[in-house]
Amino acid sequence: MSISISSSLSSSPLTSANSSTATVQSARQSQPTPVQTADTVRISESQQVYQLYNQGQRISQIAASLRLTVEAVNGYLGISSS
Repeated sequence: MSISISSSLSSSPLTSANSSTATVQSARQSQPTPVQTADTVRISESQQVYQLYNQGQRISQIAASLRLTVEAVNGYLGISSS
């Protein structure tokens, strides 16, 4: 069994291959990406509050980003207002 490898390349097959690849890529880009919900994890508001608090965000920042009141965030964290 013998294998032959040619060292000369022709530019025309590469050009047509690149052209067809570009056409396929542009067709793929125009199609909407399907939504994959299988890997989506939803966490509760209280878990979101804990996560943001542990990341170092201030209570007012957490309240604003989650659209909660400061009192609600304090409640989730067990912080009393007295």
